[in-house]
Amino acid sequence: MEARRVLCHLDDLEDDSTRGFDPDGQGRDTLFVVRKRGRVFAYRDECPHYRGTTTLPWRKDGYLDSSAEFIVCAAHGAKFEIETGLCVHGPCLGESLPTVSLSISQDGKVIVEC
Repeated sequence: MEARRVLCHLDDLEDDSTRGFDPDGQGRDTLFVVRKRGRVFAYRDECPHYRGTTTLPWRKDGYLDSSAEFIVCAAHGAKFEIETGLCVHGPCLGESLPTVSLSISQDGKVIVEC
């Protein structure tokens, strides 16, 4: 059964930024949220190249490339579209990041189902 979890407030996420979260208390970020052009997207922190064994960021919350146009896997150099999670460059070309259901409450809370 999936649980709804409040991650943060929308105001805590700057545009063109990412933030990792550990909603299940595993001791590491297991999902991350990206805010781009006012929209918010959530993905599991797993590269599809080695699903479940490779996390994406090169540092805490470092999920984007230097232009803030793509999500990047620091281990493989794969690039993913922010809006879809689709790999457009790298060893997992055509595969996608696992998405996480996300909603924004009327009072601005960022909520995921995990």
